[in-house]
Amino acid sequence: MEDGFAHGNFLGLPDPGGPADVVIASIPYELTTSYGTGTAGGPQACIEASGQVELYDEVLGEELPSGKVIRTLEPWDGEGNSLSEQLQGISNYVSDCFSKGFPVFLGGEHGILPAIVRGAPQPMTIIQIDAHADLRSELNGEPYSHACAAARALDEGATALYQVGIRAYCKEELDRIESDERIQTWFARDVLEPCGGQGNWEQWLNALTGVEGPVHLSIDIDGLDGQLVPATGTPVPGGLSFWHVAQTIETLFENCEVVSADVNEIVEQKGSPLTQFTAAMLVKIIVGCHINNLR
Repeated sequence: MEDGFAHGNFLGLPDPGGPADVVIASIPYELTTSYGTGTAGGPQACIEASGQVELYDEVLGEELPSGKVIRTLEPWDGEGNSLSEQLQGISNYVSDCFSKGFPVFLGGEHGILPAIVRGAPQPMTIIQIDAHADLRSELNGEPYSHACAAARALDEGATALYQVGIRAYCKEELDRIESDERIQTWFARDVLEPCGGQGNWEQWLNALTGVEGPVHLSIDIDGLDGQLVPATGTPVPGGLSFWHVAQTIETLFENCEVVSADVNEIVEQKGSPLTQFTAAMLVKIIVGCHINNLR
C-alpha cells in the first residue's frame, strides 16, 4: 500500500494522493531494550494519539497540512532472523522512504539510529535529544544495543554529533565525549536551572545555527523530563521541558538543512495518552517546520 489507511494516518488527515511532501514511517523495532519494554507498539500508539492533536501550527500560522501532502506509510515489516538482518532491513526501508518525501521515522527503540544513517542517501550530522549519551562500545556484549546508538551512528558515517539533555551516562561515554572532536554534548544540568541556566541554553541554540550540511534530528523522548513521558522505556528525572525541545526543533529548521528526523523510544501509556500524545506533538512540530520551509 502507498498510504497508511490500514493503520490510520498521522493527524487523522486524508491522503489526497500524488507525490508526498512529508512521509511518516514507522519502525516498530525492539530487540535490545534493557529496561522497560513496549517500543514495538509505540509508533502505532503515536499515530493513534495524533488524531487528537490540533492541526493549527504556530510556525505556519495556519492549519496543517497547509496545502501539502503528509503521507503515512506502511510500517517496516520486521523481517530478519538476526539483529544484523533486521538492521539491514531497516536500512533498506529507510532508503526507500527518503525517495518518497521528507521522512519522519517513528520508533521503536533508539537502535534504529545507525540503520537510519546507513540507509540515508548522504552523510549527515546528528542532532540528538536524549537522556542517555548512547556512546557505549557495547552493552551486554551487543555493540548494536540501543545504548550504543550514537556510537554506531558515527561508525556508520555520521559526520558529527550534537547532544543535549544528557544526564545518564557511564565513565566510558564521558571519556568518549571529552576525546572525540566530532562530539559536542550539552548536559542537562548545565542547561537547566538551578545548576546551569539560560546562558548555557543559548549557547546550545547558537551552536545549532553553525551546523553545516545535511542534518538528521533524532529525538529520544526520554530526553524530556520523565514526568512528560512516564511510559518510555527508561524515563529519567531532570530532563528538558516540552518547550526546550520545541525551541530546538524550530531553531534547527530555521538555520540548517534538515533532511530527516526520528522520534523514538515511544511506548504506549496505559490509562493515559500522555506519553504517546507528547511524541505526536513533537512530530507535528517537525512536520510544521519542514512545511514552513517549503513555502
